[in-house]
Formats: sequence, structure tokens, C-alpha cells
Amino acid sequence: MWAFLSKRLRMWLILAIAVPLSGFLLGKLADLIERRRGPNTLSRVLHQGRGWLQGRSKGPLAARTTEKDRPAR
Repeated sequence: MWAFLSKRLRMWLILAIAVPLSGFLLGKLADLIERRRGPNTLSRVLHQGRGWLQGRSKGPLAARTTEKDRPAR
């Protein structure tokens, strides 16, 4: 089935569904780790990965963040 979709449609599906979903899952995993063990290197890296993916997300599942939602540098 995947082979019958055009290259442009496949890229849109990846950007619109897979990237925001994986960013959401990274954030939930980071929150779970922080709840169990407190803030640590792994949870910070997962939060950074979530932010990186959210910045590249497009489509209906893309997170719309504001300036106050972003962590301070």
C-alpha cells in the first residue's frame, strides 16, 4: 500500500502524523522518567528531542507553542 502513494503524499504523512506523534511520545517518556527518578540527563535529552521535533512538525497534529512554553536557555 505504501508503494502506491506518491512521494509528496508520503512525506506529508510523515511530517503531519509521525513526527508530531513521536515528539509527543518523547515528551511523555521524559515526564515519566522525571516522575520516577527526578530530572536527569536522559530526561533533559528527551525533552530536547521533543522540542526539536515540535519545531519541525507540520499539519494538524503539530504543537503550537508560545514563547512562555519554551524552556529558558
